[in-house]
Amino acid sequence: MAGQMKAGKAFEYAILREFEGKLEKLTTVKVIDNSPLILAKECFHGFDTQKQGRYLLTASFAVNFLIDIEPRLSNDIDETDILELEILPDSQGEIGDVRDVLAIRAVQKWEIGVSAKNNHKAVKHSRLSPDIDFGKKWLGVNCSSNYFSKVNPIFAKLKDMQKKSDGMRTWSSIDAKSLIVYTPILNAFKDELQRLYDADKERISRQLIEYLVGSKDFYKVIKRKNSVEIQAYNLRGTLNLPFDDIQPKFITPQCSLPTEILDISFKENSETTLIVKLNNNWKLSFRIHNASSLIEPSLKFDINLLKAPSSLFTNTLSVPKEA
Repeated sequence: MAGQMKAGKAFEYAILREFEGKLEKLTTVKVIDNSPLILAKECFHGFDTQKQGRYLLTASFAVNFLIDIEPRLSNDIDETDILELEILPDSQGEIGDVRDVLAIRAVQKWEIGVSAKNNHKAVKHSRLSPDIDFGKKWLGVNCSSNYFSKVNPIFAKLKDMQKKSDGMRTWSSIDAKSLIVYTPILNAFKDELQRLYDADKERISRQLIEYLVGSKDFYKVIKRKNSVEIQAYNLRGTLNLPFDDIQPKFITPQCSLPTEILDISFKENSETTLIVKLNNNWKLSFRIHNASSLIEPSLKFDINLLKAPSSLFTNTLSVPKEA
């Protein structure tokens, strides 16, 4: 497992542990024992005790704040109202659910989720390949045969290079790979996204953000060296709810989803990055790259959120420096 992924899993486990430790004193808590929990625990214990302590300290600051703004975490209706804590499998991200740690109260028909990030802000790492229909997967509408007629010959050439070299040829051996691979693939993607948008503008605009940013409301918790950043993606108004007459200590306003794509164009002086601008102050970058040093008929997007509505709640908490 890559170091960044291992660190992310360890941070998920630290957040779950802090939720459990702080909330079991206030309400009945049950941790769901599943394979994602086992993996996250293994990753956490793969670090030395000093690193573990750092993860827990950072998670503690974030969890204290979340308890303040989510009264339902610590308040139950009666003894049957159990708070369940669960780490979700990565496969949920394939359907747009980016949450890693989930807190659920079935009796209240309520849940909140946390997306735990270790020092990065990327929203998605989606792939393109001859077998992936990004329109269907992301937006619920099939890509056209015209799109596949443009990208499939390029992927076929890559597959042929891979086969002829017994899988040993590297991307660095391809001259002008932007010209013959990245740029034409991006142009095909750009044209197809525009076509899909033109057919159903408001729905595609909204669906693009819901798939890439999150199909469920959530808190993004980003661990930094000496701080932790908490963002509230309250796109549907399901976060920050009161419990009876107990109000959250801070308000996280609802954000507006986009209704229009304003522009899709290449980033200035770049052959590998598209910028997608939407209304309501949403802006995304799509950088395409090879996911492996060895040639394969598959490419990966590094998708980042460049802008979000000013109503997106963000709070940064300072964490004491390491001794």
